[in-house]
Amino acid sequence: MSVYLTYQIYMNWDWDKLSEQRQRNKGGGGAPKPPNVDDINSTIRKIRGTGLPGGKFIIIGIILLWFLSGVYIVEPDEVGVVTRFGKYVTTTTPGPHYHLPIPIESVMKPKVTQIRRVEVGFRSYGSSRSFTQGQSRNVPEESLMLTGDENIVDVQFIVQYQIKDPVNYLFEVSNQPKTIQDAAEAAMREIIGKTKIELALTTGKLQIQTETRDLLQEIVDRYKLGVNVLAVQLQNVHPPNEVVDAFKDVASAREDKSRYINEAEAYRNDILPKARGQAAVILNKAEAYKETKIREAEGQAKRFMAVYKEYQKAKDITVKRLYLETMQNILSNPEVKKVILSDDSAKKALPFLSLDGSTLPIQTGKK
Repeated sequence: MSVYLTYQIYMNWDWDKLSEQRQRNKGGGGAPKPPNVDDINSTIRKIRGTGLPGGKFIIIGIILLWFLSGVYIVEPDEVGVVTRFGKYVTTTTPGPHYHLPIPIESVMKPKVTQIRRVEVGFRSYGSSRSFTQGQSRNVPEESLMLTGDENIVDVQFIVQYQIKDPVNYLFEVSNQPKTIQDAAEAAMREIIGKTKIELALTTGKLQIQTETRDLLQEIVDRYKLGVNVLAVQLQNVHPPNEVVDAFKDVASAREDKSRYINEAEAYRNDILPKARGQAAVILNKAEAYKETKIREAEGQAKRFMAVYKEYQKAKDITVKRLYLETMQNILSNPEVKKVILSDDSAKKALPFLSLDGSTLPIQTGKK
């Protein structure tokens, strides 16, 4: 009996109409929808018209299946967004839930933990998830930008984002990836327009990424896109192909400049410690010489004062002692040539003065 009933439903169902509806839904970009209430009632009337026994059970079964079609499950990485006749009703968390059967209510389940991305300035081939030069297609109308010092630079980057508010993401704008892509391009153009080309090509990339991400987040918040911008990553930043050789020369000159500066710094770091060391040695010697002279002068002054005190006590003895000490120093010096004459010889000899200071005449005897 059940096989026969199934056969009757199959033969009386308007499959052409259902096929057309599915084709329309498919062409419109949505998933195929089950038949509406009018289709169900029409089919039920046809089955009842056959006079088949147990028709009430079939109707009850169909209605039961229709109500059970409202059961749905939200995965852990999803959020359920329930709409009633196309208007937002509620949001459901992961797990099993129920909504009124179609066409009264329906549910959309966007993946809120999935990290999505858009590419600006290039398009990757196939399913590649990473930028590789030569394996992507350039889009110059997006990548060519004007810098703050009026130079043109080719900027290619990606934007990574997550769904923050699924309701805004689904209902505020259509074609969300394209909207985010346009907003990212506008944000990057604004930041590049305030940056000099030298910074954009060298050390300013991190700052550009951070400022662009912050500005893009402000834009998507104003548009109520319901997304959280995770990162803006520069993939390739270079001058246009027409002037890339000139920029290479400039980069080479900049590298030479850095090399010369580094060499000069190394030479300075080598010479300055040596010069400081030599200066310290000279200063130490000068300090030692100064202290030596000061001590000698103080000693001589003390010695003179001691002799002067003795001189005041006994002048003749002191004079004679000084004379003997002086003569002892002179006669004991081997470098001085000496001529010694007796008193008689000294009277007969012609006194002379040694102009070169090599010979010193000495007269012996009493004065």
